[in-house]
Amino acid sequence: MEKEQVITKMTEAGLVAVVRANSADDAMRICDACLEGGCPSIELTFTVPGAHKVIEALAAKYTKGEMLLGAGTVLDAETARIAILSGANFVVSPAFNENAAKLCNRYRVPYMPGCATITEVITAMEAGADIVKIFPADLYGPKIIKDIKGPLPQAKMMPTGGVDVDNVAEWIKAGAVAVGAGSSLTKGAKTGDYADITAKAKAFIKNIKAARAN
Repeated sequence: MEKEQVITKMTEAGLVAVVRANSADDAMRICDACLEGGCPSIELTFTVPGAHKVIEALAAKYTKGEMLLGAGTVLDAETARIAILSGANFVVSPAFNENAAKLCNRYRVPYMPGCATITEVITAMEAGADIVKIFPADLYGPKIIKDIKGPLPQAKMMPTGGVDVDNVAEWIKAGAVAVGAGSSLTKGAKTGDYADITAKAKAFIKNIKAARAN
């Protein structure tokens, strides 16, 4: 899938599911539940055991692009390359890494680094980041999006950390092009309630659409 198509599909839904799990099987089930709930963008973190193999399995399962496969918690260029070779459509980091940015740009794969200051956001954008992950978002609240967009109206930002069904509308109205949701979306997996994940994903998508319509 072309880079531009990935970005468009991700921002259209407006939700990226951050998937952390203790096993590959659990990770697969979480991803399937999110997709069933209308969330096609999956950020599978490299804290998941055998993460690259899970990405490979999902890429083999969803061959028509139904699921956007992202690699999360990517700390360096080496891990980014492994993720891309495994089938990742985008790469997410908790912090900016210049070498990872260069590698992703080389292969035309969207790179979304975590940033917490306007200096970091500018650095990431200058390095070619199409979407900047505002992390940890819960330390600042939606106001940080508006504040950064003051001097940088062209910045495309995705807050991650502390975003839930109840406050997602505030983030969207503040100017976020998408949001990343982890435990607030996937915590049902801890008790084996994957139906809850699907329901939460539907609620997220519904609230995002409503916020954009107002």
